[in-house]
Amino acid sequence: MIAVESLKFEIRLAEGRKVATVSSRKSPDMPKKTKTNVSRRGFIYGVGGGVLGPAVLDRAALAEPQPGTGRFTGPDAVPVSLSVNGKTHKLTLEPRVTLLDALRDQLDLTGAKAACDRGTCGSCTVLMNGKVVYACSVLAIDAQGKSIETIESITPEDPLIQAMARNDGTQCGFCSPGMVLAAKAFLARNPHPDEAQVESCLGGNLCRCGTYVPIRKAILEVARVGKGGRNA
Repeated sequence: MIAVESLKFEIRLAEGRKVATVSSRKSPDMPKKTKTNVSRRGFIYGVGGGVLGPAVLDRAALAEPQPGTGRFTGPDAVPVSLSVNGKTHKLTLEPRVTLLDALRDQLDLTGAKAACDRGTCGSCTVLMNGKVVYACSVLAIDAQGKSIETIESITPEDPLIQAMARNDGTQCGFCSPGMVLAAKAFLARNPHPDEAQVESCLGGNLCRCGTYVPIRKAILEVARVGKGGRNA
């Protein structure tokens, strides 16, 4: 049997005349309440303070370099040095700023596109020490000391750019910077790929226009010329 506390309430009409009274007695088996001075709100505050208290650190302490590392952790803006396209840039950024945001908002290098912001589409592809990375998934502060290349470092005369144009592999152009950089890194590792390898190398880059076939043809054309062949 469920113990029910004493309950009493009245149902009244609009003019105030009592219609019915409903009451129930408290079960004798139900234990008496123990009165406490802790309110529900006070309990929540207490628990919250116990959990969050140790995590709330002095902002000034966080802004100091970690002992023996010389690395700043923030949370305020800190000095950041980035080597982009052969030039060193001195910036002041919050540690949470991504490499993509630093490139676009601070250095006005907008070739890397902000799209999914989840490291899944490849529109923000850049090269870091020659390897393909998603700039939206790399913190700018962690890119220090590394060589970063963006699409702005590639001239219009580049064979891959020319091949993309000849094969109509650009379409709207939104994904083209990431495609070109991914292809450049791939060809540097494998200058003589077959079609299946080219398709695999672009697996991390999405094309909103669906221009995969012309892009693959452009990459294979560059590889063929590199082997001594002729343009299509």
